[in-house]
Amino acid sequence: MRTLVIGDIHGGLRALHQIMERADVTTIDTLIFLGDYVDGWSQSPQVIDFIIDLQSKQNCICMRGNHDDLLLEWLEGSKENLLWYKHGGEATVTAYKSVNKEAKKRHIEFLQSLQNFHLDDQQRLFVHAGFTNMNGVDFEYFPGLFYWDRTLWETALSFDTRIKSDSPFYPKRFTLYNEIYIGHTPVTRIGETTPVHKANIWNVDTGAAFKGPLTIMDVNTKEFWQSEPLNQLYFDEKGRN
Repeated sequence: MRTLVIGDIHGGLRALHQIMERADVTTIDTLIFLGDYVDGWSQSPQVIDFIIDLQSKQNCICMRGNHDDLLLEWLEGSKENLLWYKHGGEATVTAYKSVNKEAKKRHIEFLQSLQNFHLDDQQRLFVHAGFTNMNGVDFEYFPGLFYWDRTLWETALSFDTRIKSDSPFYPKRFTLYNEIYIGHTPVTRIGETTPVHKANIWNVDTGAAFKGPLTIMDVNTKEFWQSEPLNQLYFDEKGRN
C-alpha cells in the first residue's frame, strides 16, 4: 500500500485521470488530496464527482483549499464575489449551470466534510496552505489560515540552511513535524514545474491552474508522476492564465 499526495487540481479532470493512470493507482493506495479541486479549468463539478466516487472505493483524505471554501460559500448562498470570479470562479460558476440540485447538494456535503489538516502516525502534516501558530496546528486561532496562509512557504523559501536546529533563529514551525506537504502557492512562481523541497516542506502545487502539470507523489519514496501541462489538455480554454 502506498500513500500518495496530490496537488491542486483546479478543475482539471483530464489531468487527474492522467496522473491516476501514470502512477498506476489501485484501491489499496491511500490518496491524500491537498485541496483546490475547483476554479480554473472547466470541469470543477466533474472533479468533485470523481473524488466522491473514489471515496467509496478506497481511502481518500481530502484537505480544504481556499478555492473550495469560496465555492462552498457560493453554493450555500450564491454569494457574489467578483474577486473569486477573476481567479477561476467564473469558469466554475459557468460549469455549475448544468449541474442539478441533487448533485449540488452532494457537492455541498463533500465541501463541508473537507479537513483543515491531516497529521499521520509518522508526524507528517498535510495541509493546503500552512499554519502560523508556533505551537502547531492544534493551536491555530484562525482556521482559515490552514487554507490561506503563505508565510510558511515564504519562510521556507528564504530559509538560511546554515542555521542549526538548536539556534534561537531556527524557525520553530519547522521543528514541529517531520515533513509538511502543502499546495496553494504554485512552484511555477519560482520557475519550477516539479515538487519543491525546502527545509522540511514539500510543495506539490506544480501550477495546474495555469500552465503547469498536475502532480501525484509517493510520500515514502518521493517518486512522482505528472500530467501534461493543463493548458495543453484544455487548449481551447484560458484556465487562470
